[in-house]
Amino acid sequence: MARVLLAEDNEQICEFLSKRLDRRGHEVVLAHDGEAALHSARAGAPDAVILDMSAPVIDGWTVAGILKRDPQTRQIPIIALTLESDAAEDEKALQAGADAFHPKPIDTTRLFEQIESLLAARAAG
Repeated sequence: MARVLLAEDNEQICEFLSKRLDRRGHEVVLAHDGEAALHSARAGAPDAVILDMSAPVIDGWTVAGILKRDPQTRQIPIIALTLESDAAEDEKALQAGADAFHPKPIDTTRLFEQIESLLAARAAG
């Protein structure tokens, strides 16, 4: 289906999401920090990015902004993983460059709906 870059430093979350994404037919590329996420997004042309906003080395807020300012990566949909979901945090994620946000703990049904919706919108142009 799609190549999904999962930028998350928590091994349990990586394993949990990787298995579920794989079962749904997605190819998963892992990045364990923001710097690796930037490199992978530029080198691997993912169809979508799931980005932990509290990623180490370079935080997700910065990564999202860099990806959206770069002509090579600006079209890639980004789903921000946040620790809390409130109006201020959600708005901050969108202003940073995320196309959607998802609070932890992760609701996989909702997350997969977000991924599919963003991929469909991208395909529609």
